[in-house]
Amino acid sequence: MPKHLCTATVHLLFRIAVVTDQQQVKTSEGRLPYVELSFRVMGQALPADHGYGLYSAIAHLCPGVHEQEGLSILTIPGKPDHQGKIALTRQSHLKIRLPSDKIMLVLPLAGQKLMIGTHEIQLFIPQVAQLQPIDKLRSRLVTIKGFQEPGAFLEAAQRQLDALKIQGHLSIPLNLDGELSRKTIKIKSYSVVGFALEIINLSDDDSIKLQTLGLGGKRRMGCGIFTPFPYSRRFNDA
Repeated sequence: MPKHLCTATVHLLFRIAVVTDQQQVKTSEGRLPYVELSFRVMGQALPADHGYGLYSAIAHLCPGVHEQEGLSILTIPGKPDHQGKIALTRQSHLKIRLPSDKIMLVLPLAGQKLMIGTHEIQLFIPQVAQLQPIDKLRSRLVTIKGFQEPGAFLEAAQRQLDALKIQGHLSIPLNLDGELSRKTIKIKSYSVVGFALEIINLSDDDSIKLQTLGLGGKRRMGCGIFTPFPYSRRFNDA
């Protein structure tokens, strides 16, 4: 490993030790608190729909992510060209959420190059941070098996919120055409349908819980992960 990466890794490990030491008290549900690792990304472009490809590339370098329950991989934001690709910018980061005691599982990604389809990206040493409570959260794509129509989908999402004992106002936002934001993700040879979701009026505890657990499936492919509004609206990651 290059000298500058070794030095940065030492600083990262110190930061990890501080964050995890602050978070060793388990939540009321018996879970260790989650953290978010943010890897700066350098590259030219990515497919707009890159959730599955990103997960596959990460799993190739870190096979343990296959078995790690509760790990979430956010898709990388960028500027859309409206032709199926996004251009990467200085603000493009790969973000991974996982239990605070599992950070070492994905640390091998630091300094690595990933191939996503025909596109190559370079990852840098990540920053690690605690999840912060935000009363308004948004997910760019939530998928719930068997629910592809907006009314039934919203009811299914509400049932999941109720099961998690999370209270908040749930809605499907409108897209730029003034229609309910319906999206798809391609996984191998098939497509999965879902919708964007917004939740407001969250308490601090419910906000952290939702950011930790998410809704629906395929969270290793960027689905069902909730972020603050400023993050989700800064870029359009399709």
